[in-house]
Amino acid sequence: MLERILTPSPNWYCSRTSDTSSKGLLGFAGRNSVYLVDVTGPTPVFSGELAGHTDRVSGFTFCHHPAQEDLCVSCSDDGTVKIWDITSGSVVKEHQVHQNIISALHWSPLVKDLIISGDEKGIIICFWYNRNDTQQLFPEPRTIFCLSCSPHHEDHVAVGYKDGMIVLIDISRKGEVIHRLRGHNDEIHALSWCPLLQNEEALYSRQEEIPEAELNGEPAPESTTECYFLASGSRDQTIRIWNSNRGKGLMTLKLPFLKRRGGAIDTIGKERLWLTVHWPPGWPTQIVSSCFGGELLLWDLTKSGKQKWTLFGLSSEWQNHSRIAFSLCSLKMADGKELLFSTSMDRDVKCWDMQTLDCRWTMPTLGGYVYNLAFSPIDVGCLAVGVGDTMIRVWHTLSLHNKFEVKSFWQGIKGKVMALSWHPAREGFLAFGTDDGKVGIIDTYSNKLPQISSSYHKKSVYTVAWGPAIPPVSRGGDGDKPFVTLYSCAGEGIILQHNPWKLTVEAHDINKLIQDTNAIKYKLPLRSEFNWKPDGKVLAIGNEDGSIEIFNAPELKLLCTIQQHHKLVNAIRWHHDHGNQPELGYLIASGSVNAVIYVHNLQNVIENPPDTPALIPAPYRTLPGHTAKITSLAWSPHHDGRLVSASYDGTAQVWDVLKEEPLCNYRGHKGRLLCVRWSPVDPDSIWTGADDFTVHNWMVSKQEFTRPPKGKKQTELELKRNSQLKPKTKKKKRAVKEITRQDFTDSLNAEENPACANEMASEPEEEETEVQDQGSEVQQDAPMAASSSKAKSHIKHLPAVRIEQSVDEKKREKPDLFLKKRKSRSILPLSTALDHKLKEEMMQDCLTLTKVCYSKEPETVSKCIPGAGEYIHLGLFTDRAAVHRVIKEEGANHLENGHPDLFHHLMIWKGDLSGALKVASERGELTDYLVSLSSMAGYLVWVQTVEAFVKQLCFQEEYVKAACYLLAIQRVYAAVELLKSHQLYREAIVLAKARLLPEDPVLKDLYTTWAAVLEKGGHYYMAAKCYLGLDSPYDAAKVLSKKGDVASLKVAAEVALVAGEREQSAIFALRCAQELLSARDWLGAQEVLKHLESLLGQRLVFCTSELLSKHLIEGKIIVWPDTSPPQYHDWVTGKDLSFTDMLIEVWKKEFKLDSENARTALQQLNTVDYPPVTASTSSKQLLLYLSHDLTLAVLNCLKISWGDAIISLLHTVTRCFDIGNFELMQRIYKLALPKGPSYLLNKVDGQNTCSMAASESLNAFFYYGQLYEFWWNQSSVPCEFTTLPKQESCEQNHSSVAIETPEVIEAAADVKENTKAVSCSSTAGEMQMDIKEASRQQLLERVSQLENYKVLLSDLQAYIQSIQREIKDIQDSMVKMVLEHKKNLAAATQTRDLEEDKEGQTEDTKDSAKTEIDACLTPVDSCSSSSTGDFPSVASLTEALSELHKRMAEIPEDSKRFPFPDVLECCLVLLHIGSHHPFDLPADVQQLACDLLQKYGKTGTFLKARQRFFT
Repeated sequence: MLERILTPSPNWYCSRTSDTSSKGLLGFAGRNSVYLVDVTGPTPVFSGELAGHTDRVSGFTFCHHPAQEDLCVSCSDDGTVKIWDITSGSVVKEHQVHQNIISALHWSPLVKDLIISGDEKGIIICFWYNRNDTQQLFPEPRTIFCLSCSPHHEDHVAVGYKDGMIVLIDISRKGEVIHRLRGHNDEIHALSWCPLLQNEEALYSRQEEIPEAELNGEPAPESTTECYFLASGSRDQTIRIWNSNRGKGLMTLKLPFLKRRGGAIDTIGKERLWLTVHWPPGWPTQIVSSCFGGELLLWDLTKSGKQKWTLFGLSSEWQNHSRIAFSLCSLKMADGKELLFSTSMDRDVKCWDMQTLDCRWTMPTLGGYVYNLAFSPIDVGCLAVGVGDTMIRVWHTLSLHNKFEVKSFWQGIKGKVMALSWHPAREGFLAFGTDDGKVGIIDTYSNKLPQISSSYHKKSVYTVAWGPAIPPVSRGGDGDKPFVTLYSCAGEGIILQHNPWKLTVEAHDINKLIQDTNAIKYKLPLRSEFNWKPDGKVLAIGNEDGSIEIFNAPELKLLCTIQQHHKLVNAIRWHHDHGNQPELGYLIASGSVNAVIYVHNLQNVIENPPDTPALIPAPYRTLPGHTAKITSLAWSPHHDGRLVSASYDGTAQVWDVLKEEPLCNYRGHKGRLLCVRWSPVDPDSIWTGADDFTVHNWMVSKQEFTRPPKGKKQTELELKRNSQLKPKTKKKKRAVKEITRQDFTDSLNAEENPACANEMASEPEEEETEVQDQGSEVQQDAPMAASSSKAKSHIKHLPAVRIEQSVDEKKREKPDLFLKKRKSRSILPLSTALDHKLKEEMMQDCLTLTKVCYSKEPETVSKCIPGAGEYIHLGLFTDRAAVHRVIKEEGANHLENGHPDLFHHLMIWKGDLSGALKVASERGELTDYLVSLSSMAGYLVWVQTVEAFVKQLCFQEEYVKAACYLLAIQRVYAAVELLKSHQLYREAIVLAKARLLPEDPVLKDLYTTWAAVLEKGGHYYMAAKCYLGLDSPYDAAKVLSKKGDVASLKVAAEVALVAGEREQSAIFALRCAQELLSARDWLGAQEVLKHLESLLGQRLVFCTSELLSKHLIEGKIIVWPDTSPPQYHDWVTGKDLSFTDMLIEVWKKEFKLDSENARTALQQLNTVDYPPVTASTSSKQLLLYLSHDLTLAVLNCLKISWGDAIISLLHTVTRCFDIGNFELMQRIYKLALPKGPSYLLNKVDGQNTCSMAASESLNAFFYYGQLYEFWWNQSSVPCEFTTLPKQESCEQNHSSVAIETPEVIEAAADVKENTKAVSCSSTAGEMQMDIKEASRQQLLERVSQLENYKVLLSDLQAYIQSIQREIKDIQDSMVKMVLEHKKNLAAATQTRDLEEDKEGQTEDTKDSAKTEIDACLTPVDSCSSSSTGDFPSVASLTEALSELHKRMAEIPEDSKRFPFPDVLECCLVLLHIGSHHPFDLPADVQQLACDLLQKYGKTGTFLKARQRFFT
């Protein structure tokens, strides 16, 4: 269930996108949906969403007819008109008659089933949905902007057009035009009818203000007839009132230029104006309109002068919209109040009281992806929202008087806000990062502009966080060193440290400190995420290659590396350190692109830092389930080990990390989730943001689903997104000619709001961005450029077709070429043509030429200019100037007809080579021939020509040829950069290798860039070659390992080994061996590890695993899921030795193990710490963990370190115990200790308390297993005490053992049968004596065996376990009290809301209700003390809890360090055996069990069992 939501912004530049219903609902169009809000209360409440359109919703209105209030209609740019039932949210009817974008919509107020819509081409569709009939009207060939049905005549409709024309039509007469209302000269934004019929006398007082031209030259008549009045708002900054009966204008209202408080007149708003008007019902002489800057005006049509308008929101500042308003609608409430609702470009929906003209409430909306959410650690409940519309919202979620108390910040940001982080100690200080690489700090308690860091990232900032100062910032003086510093991580893969006190100082890259501290010489991976541990002592950094590095602050010493992910890490989060279990503070959760969440426990590494960086081999917990990449993680601050994750699969998942179980799954978003945060005040509340432009607040306990969907949600999400991206294609006969400037201007309104416009590309626009400080003229360039690029694309295709056709024609005409040689084109076609005329004209030319050459009359010479015009052909026979004129005109003719080569020839003949080169460069018509000739004009001209030719070749995509020309002018670096910039890396490397020095940094940059591109595209082998060419084998091996298969890991290990990177080789070899181990290929695993001495310990573990698996699999104790046959060594079989002896012999023979090697292997294995096992641990992992512990135990025995050997063996046993496999635990005992634990326990030093405690625990677990085995063998019926959890699980796991008939009973039964059948062999008395003697011996054996189980009855361990149970009971009681208190608070709040809504309530009733509510809102202590005794007080519970912790602290640490079987459970089992076999159980054992049970079994299951034994 959804608690609260921030919806997408209402769509811009539409005439009717919001409306109200008589049931108190406000509906508005946002992106592709319609959002419904309940406005009957003091604050708005989200009511639902109508989703079904695949493009921007351009119109919406309710049906206002009685009995049809649940119907509404919407239109969209996808060409559909849909009628909705708001109760079910489903589509009732729809039509797709429109062939163009729908721009206007209205439901007839008089005909209940008539819906009228208009589109951009001027077509109007009338739709009677009851009879499913449509009628198409085409009154004017203009673009429709708005329309409105008359509330007085069912057939009359007013239509407003883009050019300022308003037309009244009659739909009953096929759209016949009744009147054309002329007066506006720009777009009609809104039309609104007067709700009541009235005459013109009420408006005569304004008549003198109306120019005669406005009345079409006619004076106002004296009329007493009632008229239909219509109000119109236009972009020309005027509002006009029309008499629709006569089709004449009555008055013109000009918008006033309002001066904002504290500022000047908004000049931008004048240019970017949307003037909407609304005539409220019941207000026949007053209308509401918007103004330049988003202000709302109430116009009184009966007044004149400055009294004609009143400004809304004068009682206090900042009530009005800050930017232009688009839609107005009103609602009359049940109490008589009339409310007005407005939407604006400032993305706020406001509710106004029409009587007081004050704003009642403001509901903020969002205009972009929700990239980040952040709760303030000081002002609890203050939520910062980072949105892609270049704004930051700060939401006070705990506000009592306004659920949507949001403050927006946009000044100085100018970028998509992708990262947020509150200052940990300074209230109101918020750090942010944007998509353009900007990092800044904003004070949310002031109106100052944000402080921006002078150090910009090159790409989008993904993470900002506050952390402790590290060098060099931490080395400053006391006055220069801040308490915390700001860190930021961006897409280029670096983390910068900013000094918040000196943001103008250059930020520091922490990679330098990491390299200096850890002496790293290889290239560091690209950083993608980081997170500081809450105590500020440890930093976790996620990398692009999937690795996570853990550093110790402040010097950033590398502690360990986690190599679990293999793709880019998106999210890292440390567990909080204020839980009931402090050890959980070392948990770190991480998510990446591979959709799996891993949780690691780093307690051992952090508390005992290794000398060399450790490698974490396996995760502590694995949380699979999401089907797309993980984008955000958040730990619950109210629980231990509870995590919520957000994913691209469109869902948020809550996990119980300790149990590896999914708890609930939220699927309310319509897009991909980008961020998630757990509420700091409500343990049941979670906040999520997504790319559907919304923020959702939902409750964990109210979710229907438990785990993420299996791929279906992601598929539906992608299909939905793709369907929204399909542009509407229109049939065009001639694509090039139809692209006109008119088409460009038609799309201006859509371009200012890209997310609501038609999608013109294959990818969706991400945000509804709109520049704050630019006018509409600046924004007109974008659509024109886009359209012009489309025109160019069309034009480019046309010559290609013509060329193909010409080639085909040449092929067809090829035989003719052999018959006749084609004559070449004349270089002087104009003069040649004029020399082929009639004989008379030729003779006249001779006469004219003679006069020009020899006549001395100036009139004759001035009439004829040889070489120009009609006398161009005569220029060949006069002076040089005439020839130049011939060349000029002939050249211009060649250029006009597309023969630039002939023009160049003429210019060269003229001697103007520079001019020819200049023209060719400007027109992009340079050729190799011209470039070769350019050297004749000088060196400088030649270089300039080559440079111009290079640009031309790049435009023609001939990059290799362009590089060759750059080499001709000795621009080697430019040639290399040219090839590199166009991703011709192979050619660029060849050129650089051939022409540059080997140590030149350009060559290194080439290899690095190409490797990054190849790595991103998944070409790991080629990327590895690049790194090898770069002399970076470390990175080469790292890239090779990214695939993660056996072959790749093996090659990566060999590459690293050959290159001398032995540590890296060991990491990859170990991963490869583990993969082979999963396939039961022990031969291959040992082969991979044998070349690395540093992995001797792991080789011993694998050897132990091979021997152990053979024993366990053959005994069918564990089942290996893999079907492939195992690959064993020869030494696994064929020897009659014990397990440990055989293991030591193989080690010495096959691995040459001696005392020195054993010490080294022991040191290697002690650095590896595997996580505890759970029920979900696979058999393969369990076998590896057991083998590791057994290897440590045997190595410690060889070292004669008996205490450590016992501890390692105890770890092996407890893993079997934790997973609930008693049979495996017994088999481990028999393999490791064939003579029992006493052999090993006798060697322990009695002075070492730790070793003695471990010995007692190991001995206890041995006899614990023996006890249950004894019980199952002695009893033929199941145990009656089924309430014991351990007992149940044990019986279930060993049901086969319990069913078997005991050997003693079988022997006795056989003897009895033999005595009856064979009477001649011996007498019955002798047989009975033998049976009694055998029974007596068995009884003594059982008594002796039960005597040994006395070690399980430890009073100290029973005392410790009793305290632990009491602590858990107190914690459960406190949780129940908190839940009960929350329930009382919810009930009190609901009661208060109901009482406030009642009308006519007396003051006495209010006082009594307040008294009841105050009684419910008492603190937890008073609530619990006044209850019926269900819960003790908080104070008593806290005191009891502290006393228990004090008692626990008094117990020696060694006694608490190691696990011990449940003592009371053992007491019950022994007493149960004694009740069935009274003579078996010794009296002292029975008495001790009874004493312990009476002393500590005072609660729960043990209390019931004790009463059963002692009553």
